[in-house]
Amino acid sequence: MFRKKWLMAILFIATLVISLIIGNLTTNETVAQNSGRKLIMVTSADYPPYEFRKTGGGAGGEIIGFDVDIAKYITRELGYELEIKDTDFSGIIPALQSGRANFAMAGMTPTPERQKNVDFSDIYYEAKNTIVTKKGANLTTLASLAGKKVGVQLGSTQEKFAKEKIKGAKIVALNKTGDLIQEIKSNRINAAIIEDTIAKGFIANNPTLEFNTVPSSAEEAGSAIAFPKGSPLVQPFNKVLQQMKQNGEIEALVKKWFENQGGNQAAEDPANAPSSFETAWGSIPFIAQGIIVTLQFTLISAFFGFLWGIVLALFKISTVKPLNLFAKGYTSVFRGTPLLLQIALVYYATPQLTGYDIPALLAGVITFTLNSGAYISETIRGGILAVDKGQREAALSLGVPYQPMMKDIILPQAVKNILPSLVNESIALLKDSSLVSTIGVVDVLRRAQIVGAEKYIYFEPLLVAGLIYYVLVMLLTWGGSKLERRLQRSA
Repeated sequence: MFRKKWLMAILFIATLVISLIIGNLTTNETVAQNSGRKLIMVTSADYPPYEFRKTGGGAGGEIIGFDVDIAKYITRELGYELEIKDTDFSGIIPALQSGRANFAMAGMTPTPERQKNVDFSDIYYEAKNTIVTKKGANLTTLASLAGKKVGVQLGSTQEKFAKEKIKGAKIVALNKTGDLIQEIKSNRINAAIIEDTIAKGFIANNPTLEFNTVPSSAEEAGSAIAFPKGSPLVQPFNKVLQQMKQNGEIEALVKKWFENQGGNQAAEDPANAPSSFETAWGSIPFIAQGIIVTLQFTLISAFFGFLWGIVLALFKISTVKPLNLFAKGYTSVFRGTPLLLQIALVYYATPQLTGYDIPALLAGVITFTLNSGAYISETIRGGILAVDKGQREAALSLGVPYQPMMKDIILPQAVKNILPSLVNESIALLKDSSLVSTIGVVDVLRRAQIVGAEKYIYFEPLLVAGLIYYVLVMLLTWGGSKLERRLQRSA
């Protein structure tokens, strides 16, 4: 009876998993069918006021900002629908190269290095670099930064600028601007080179900091739209950009987003602005919406990872040498390479190799299934070998075939013995699921980063995300303990 209940539970989970995957594939096919009059824009929505997610007022995390308004205007004028994809800044050019997007807008400057990999439109906005430091640090010029730790955003023009213009400085490159601000506040770096329009928002919400503008040079070209090499969209986009400059649309958007700070309350009324903790706690509903994505990802990956781990474990104890060698080599590769690297390869390489635009969530599930299967296989192999050999010999002597023996006698005992290890692997999978935020999956961690970007804070939203992960882990631990006690009673 107990075994039948387990069988029904597995069938239910399998049905749920297959439904979710079919839903992902159907959605992707629909996008592909409509792509004739739809343009996909890739951005890094953590760079207000250029592009960021609006988390208040029931907006549901809609991506808004200066670049977004320009993109909407251009696509509307050209007769296209617009779809926006979010990723890390360092993943924007790979997204264009892999055919995931038709164009990119993220306050990008057309440097010679970038022009080797993508094409650019005309410049649509020029900004200045600033030196952001703690108040009273007396680091107001590039010369004063010599020998100091200076932070920049990874892959940005500020990174190149700092390396070329600041002599003797130690350059620290981080993924997000919010990371740089937190590093300054933590005294890990002395200053950061940040664009002036971005720096204004952070300074308004962090009164202990200040910024000083770096004199402009002819090398600073401003922001442009990026396209895949050879894209036919460059000229049409340039035509509309020129139109926007002539009819005053660009100037109106500059006033809307830069001079008014996009409606930033702290910038407009610092005295009445809520504290960082009040802002973070007020954003809990938005961050908590990521729980569904996190659990969906974890459950699907854990289910398929467990099944794949069983297959690999059986290969490892098999007397068929090719299967044995394959399983050992597979485990060696997936345990010997970083999980973040595996995610990036599956997500960005799949479109280039197969032509299939794999959804970010599906790419994460596949990667974590393949990765966790390698680890789980070792755990299951140990559990199988821990079962008394006499039971296997007795079953074989009674004429029980190998497959029924493993399915009905050995594996149930092995799983019971290794259940604590499987629960630990599930907990690790739940926490590691935050890595999918690097390819744009809007899970708990990504939502916390979105709140930080929109509100110009950093530490507090991450505390909220940490609390949510802790509660989820405690619930998973409780469920695992209850299941373990039930299995012990049924023994």
